[in-house]
Amino acid sequence: MRIGTSIGLLALGLILALAVRVDIGGIDLELVGWILAVVGAIGLIVSIVLARQTRPVVRREAEYPPPRTYPPDSRY
Repeated sequence: MRIGTSIGLLALGLILALAVRVDIGGIDLELVGWILAVVGAIGLIVSIVLARQTRPVVRREAEYPPPRTYPPDSRY
């Protein structure tokens, strides 16, 4: 599950839980909405953690431009 899917599930779940007031026999849409919202939130957190771990870390060891070196016997 990627970040977009997680946000979609979270939004759909919150819409079902908070905004829809339809009575369907045998199905509690409010409960289904909260379940989808929780799954979406968990998926979002996991997706962000996994995306953060797979990012390469680039560190610069050298200075750019390299420091200027002078011959040992010259004066500045």
